[in-house]
Amino acid sequence: MRFRNPTNGYVEVAGAPFLWCLLFGFFYFAAKGIWTHAVVGLGAALLTFGLSWLIYPFFAAGIVRTHYLRKGWIDLG
Repeated sequence: MRFRNPTNGYVEVAGAPFLWCLLFGFFYFAAKGIWTHAVVGLGAALLTFGLSWLIYPFFAAGIVRTHYLRKGWIDLG
């Protein structure tokens, strides 16, 4: 997935969000600046003893795409 910032033309690449979320969990969302899901992911991991860490990656691509589109970035595919 690639997104372009319309104000300055910067292109952000979010490659393989499923894999990165599976490996790093809520740290991946924190690194991307998606703080809501970073906090929710951390809380869910603590409450489920890490089980949510195996489920959350299935939603990672949609979460990242929605985050950038809501901020006004253009989806380049």
